[in-house]
Amino acid sequence: MQQAAAKIAAVRCGDTVRHLLPLRYIDAVVRAGSIRKAAEALSITSTALNRRILSMEQELGVPIFERLPRGVRLSTAGEILIQHVRSQLSDMDRVRSQIADLSGVRRGHISIACSQAVLPVFLPEQIALYRREHPAVTFRVFRRDREAAEAALVDHTADLALVFEPVRLSDFETLLAVRQPIHALMSRGHPLAKAGTVRLRDCLRYPIAIPTHLYGVRSVLDTALLRSSIKLQPVIESDSFEFLRHYARQDNTISFQIPIGISSGRKASDDVSCPIDHRDVPPGILYLGQLRGRSLPVAVSRFAAQISSALARQFEEAQPR
Repeated sequence: MQQAAAKIAAVRCGDTVRHLLPLRYIDAVVRAGSIRKAAEALSITSTALNRRILSMEQELGVPIFERLPRGVRLSTAGEILIQHVRSQLSDMDRVRSQIADLSGVRRGHISIACSQAVLPVFLPEQIALYRREHPAVTFRVFRRDREAAEAALVDHTADLALVFEPVRLSDFETLLAVRQPIHALMSRGHPLAKAGTVRLRDCLRYPIAIPTHLYGVRSVLDTALLRSSIKLQPVIESDSFEFLRHYARQDNTISFQIPIGISSGRKASDDVSCPIDHRDVPPGILYLGQLRGRSLPVAVSRFAAQISSALARQFEEAQPR
């Protein structure tokens, strides 16, 4: 009975998918910024794709795109339409996932936007664990920090975001938030390596290597120093935490990271991490979230529950702001 229901639902789903094809064309053109590039990605001719777009514009009675010398961009009407388009495509993905679940075959696709810190160890472990149980589920992982991670939820590039200290939370529905104190990373031969908890002023007596202003760790440090007369004077700034860590090992410099990213690629003799005293730098917050009001596909919802459980086991839960 359940198998028959799944087959009927799958047929109806197939009919709906065909109706959604024009919406996928619009989405592809928006993401590519060019009808020619979108046509290449869709494996159709640019002439055929352009005819489809013109037909939809004629049906709506307004242009969806502004034609530019080097591509296209959304018109005001197109900006309104694309939100509907992506909502419809997202809902279709959720329905497909539910139908697959009904038939007993766990399929689906999960897209995640996340901070650098979770990429080397935490997320690979969690994805591998999930795929051992559900090998038909596929993943896309994007490195996105703060504002970019939230934007990826809004434009449906990502289903979930796992991000440290996001900029805004207006479109962000928090599933879990955990505290992440800032740690100082240094070589084992550094004068502060045996200090245990360190004061920020002591760290700043030595050369420091810090991330750029785009990243949450830098934001937490900058905010903490607003109450102080001490100034950050880095010898190195970079958007790569791995570079900062390896540089600190080479030059007796101090870099900074959060606990979820510290275990990545460490060997016993590599470096030492010392938490910075909370009186100097209060912990930041790592958020797991989704687009507010969106109904997640089954596969995404299950994976979100899994990583929520893992984060709660490893770290202290925080009260979201």
